[in-house]
Amino acid sequence: MTRLKIFPLIILLVAAMTSCRQRYDDTEGKTVFRYNESAGITSLDPAFCSNQANIWAVNQLFNGLVQLDDNLKVKPCIARSWTISDDGITYTFHLRSDVYFHDSPAFTNKKGRKVVAGDFVYSFNRIINPATASPGAWVFAQVEQTDGHPVIRALNDTTLIIKLKTPFPPFLGLLTAQYCSVIPHEAIEKHGADFRRMPLGTGPFRFKMWKEGVKLVLVKNSNYFETRGDLRLPFLDAVAVTFIVDKQAAFLEFMKGNLDMMSGIDVSYKDELLTREGKLNPKYSDRISLITGPYLNTEYLGILMDTSIISHKENVLADLKIRQALNYGFDRTKMMRYLRNNIGRPGTGGMVPPGLPYFDDKSVRGYDYDPVLARKLLADAGFPRGKGLPPVTLSTNASYLDLCKYIQSSLNECGFDIRIDVTPPGTLRDMIALSKVPFFRGSWIADYPDAENYLSLFYSQNFSPIGPNYTHYSKLEFDRLYRLAANTANDSLRGILYTHMDNLVMQDAPVIILYYDQVLRFLQKNIAGLTTNPLNLLTLKTVKKIK
Repeated sequence: MTRLKIFPLIILLVAAMTSCRQRYDDTEGKTVFRYNESAGITSLDPAFCSNQANIWAVNQLFNGLVQLDDNLKVKPCIARSWTISDDGITYTFHLRSDVYFHDSPAFTNKKGRKVVAGDFVYSFNRIINPATASPGAWVFAQVEQTDGHPVIRALNDTTLIIKLKTPFPPFLGLLTAQYCSVIPHEAIEKHGADFRRMPLGTGPFRFKMWKEGVKLVLVKNSNYFETRGDLRLPFLDAVAVTFIVDKQAAFLEFMKGNLDMMSGIDVSYKDELLTREGKLNPKYSDRISLITGPYLNTEYLGILMDTSIISHKENVLADLKIRQALNYGFDRTKMMRYLRNNIGRPGTGGMVPPGLPYFDDKSVRGYDYDPVLARKLLADAGFPRGKGLPPVTLSTNASYLDLCKYIQSSLNECGFDIRIDVTPPGTLRDMIALSKVPFFRGSWIADYPDAENYLSLFYSQNFSPIGPNYTHYSKLEFDRLYRLAANTANDSLRGILYTHMDNLVMQDAPVIILYYDQVLRFLQKNIAGLTTNPLNLLTLKTVKKIK
């Protein structure tokens, strides 16, 4: 790869960010963790943390009842313990009594008060309230309603009860979502809609300042309740987030040491930092560390199965043999090596990605590269060497055009006539939801750490646009197992059911799995204690920066 060129625009951007850093940063001499958020942050209110950029910031400022460890196991947070009734419907949480909101003028004496169970009742009802218009309201869809009100109540200051309509074993994992953070009613009463830029929580860092599009600064919460051994968290003095949109400019800032972390990688410099095997380029090993791990993001091609919308005559993909031929017709391993530098794993398994607890992804049989079998299946479907096979249009957006062109070339060699339609991301999402495209590129990032999150895409009651079943896949046996799993409290037994369901989906091939994504974090050598997890959640409370 040729050495990156520093265009005048990039020089101006870097100069502007340096100026902004001098103007807004009063953390000189302190241990400050710095990262860039090119996508920007739209809100610091947990009710609106629907994207990764918002989630990362909210996770530093707030806490919930429970949290996930790096292996996606639910562990205590503000709730020190909990019980679930034998029928799987009633959850009782016992809260810590040493958790306080950050100091704020929202409180009468400007000192943060103690968190009580009633604060969770208020916070959860706020998410559910249609007037809030929170995209996280779905988290509480399983909660029982009485006289139009959710059954969430405080028995006393340290006991919270939530009652569900029916058993839903993943519910505890759902409560780890940042939507479920606790907030004080005083802050909403004082700031109203401005709470998005004046957040008040209990987290390891508290809000200092936010110049939108320029810089966000969070500082250490000295009264934070969690510890690591005998030491109180967090270890950092502050967190500073910049918003450089140009990824090459952000890359240069990282290489200059002005950023402590760079997450993910852009095509413009992937060959500079990574080898073909996805390892860190050895020439940077003395300056940079790379940590990687599985990411609960499955990239796939979806096929609309609903012949009531697109008939078999209009959509040749309604034929199982054609769908299976598509699955066998391209080399995922080669695609990952040359187009993604082996970032992620080839999608030769099922829809549920590696990394989820209680799920045996090794027992799910997907598709390997077999062009001979692909051609045979085409012939068995009545199209020997593709003769008479009508063109098939694959809808995608520009970000995935290189992958789709690779797939197109491979499949056309097998006898297909694949055409590619490039559509803006937002438009394509709408068309997929409304069943306007028969063949499309999609992805599914886990909202919570349970395989049900992925398998819900194939439950017949979830047909889009009401639910996430964008392929309109329908199978009685799958639906039976899905309902059985929903009523199975034992995690291991539920995992067995999930594995069976994923195998059913692969046999019927409503989707073509491309790859399972991977978390990439590049760090400066003086950063310690930063880990990764399959949800790609950024947790900074245990990070240390060696001066």
